[in-house]
Amino acid sequence: MLSGRHVLLIIGGGIAAFKSLDLIRRLRARGAEVTPVLTSGGAQFVTPLSVSALAGRKVHTDLFDLTAEAEMGHIQLSRAADLVVVTPATANLMAKMAQGHADDLASTLLMATDKRVLIAPAMNVRMWQHPATRRNARILEGDGVILVGPDEGEMACGEFGPGRMAEPERIVAAIEEVFDPDTGTDIGTETGTGIDAAAARGGGGGRARPLEGRHALVTSGPTHEPIDPVRYIANRSSGAQGSAIAAALRALGARVTFITGPATAPPPDGVRIVAVETAAQMLAAVNDALPADIAVFAAAVADWRVAEASERKIKKDAGGLPELQLAENADILARIARMEAGRPELVIGFAAETHDLHEAARAKRQRKGCDWIVANDVSPGTCIMGGSENAVTLITGDGAEDWPRMSKAAVAAQLAERVAGHFALQAAR
Repeated sequence: MLSGRHVLLIIGGGIAAFKSLDLIRRLRARGAEVTPVLTSGGAQFVTPLSVSALAGRKVHTDLFDLTAEAEMGHIQLSRAADLVVVTPATANLMAKMAQGHADDLASTLLMATDKRVLIAPAMNVRMWQHPATRRNARILEGDGVILVGPDEGEMACGEFGPGRMAEPERIVAAIEEVFDPDTGTDIGTETGTGIDAAAARGGGGGRARPLEGRHALVTSGPTHEPIDPVRYIANRSSGAQGSAIAAALRALGARVTFITGPATAPPPDGVRIVAVETAAQMLAAVNDALPADIAVFAAAVADWRVAEASERKIKKDAGGLPELQLAENADILARIARMEAGRPELVIGFAAETHDLHEAARAKRQRKGCDWIVANDVSPGTCIMGGSENAVTLITGDGAEDWPRMSKAAVAAQLAERVAGHFALQAAR
């Protein structure tokens, strides 16, 4: 698919720059030509020699390199490629792009290009979550820039959360999606960045939106069941998988209602967000969001709550250990899956297990009455719960499919495609 394609690769300044070397290797293995541009910050992490050796081309670094200007000026360089890719896209570089600054070779190329632009953000979690960065990301999406990631995980600085640059294989997949796999021709217009802004906001690179007109309901994150005003029962769910699923369904055209507990992963853009805390609040929000065509219950809802939460902080010096009487929370998945009227056409549940994955997931599907179960092994050592990757088994009425370990965004994209395929099959019958 990438044979003969020309990618202008801008390598930003950040520890994730080393992943760009692998990205170059993967692109060239697929037949793409790569012209590298190394920023001054990027050169602090990877050398021009290593980049040039992998790309098989000269590395461009200086806007005022007179030799380069005589051979190929920055205007021509910015337009000779089929696609401009930025990895990693730092907070500073995103800000330059959003505000139209052009004070070095990379930012000037990005301003001068008439081709599509794809970026893979990478930065500290607090920088990614900063209102200025989120605002810049929305501006760039509105301008038609394709954002891939960031993923969630441990940072080089030791913090954990969203901000890790997407893995090279995911970036390659996104690049391949820019080019129509059916006709081999470019998607989008020939103006601006060359991609329809609405399609870019959906993350689909301008591809068809098979879930257009469908309403998807997605639950995500943990619930917090109060013990007293300062303590609660919870679990380790970050909400990253649910957020990715909501984004993937939105990318295929669905109108998404995203009901989230107090998650650490940020919610996706372009969806209706309903924030809740407890299982009871989540059930009420789900009922309010109906009717829906698709219901994906990715939230890790607490099974139990304290029957009578204390209105005052329980004091440790009150004498002895406190006695907590637990009560079972409502089973949201089973209630919706077994509705007699108004049931969503496709109900998908999740099963987080530590042993007997297939057997437990099959039993849960039968017990709950849902159509599909996405099962994953969250045993200690898998780093699934709260991590950036997932390894799932899809249980349907036709059997079980073991998917390879991949990023949670890739799992979400694959699941969304399966959902679209389900509705396409139903329409064809």
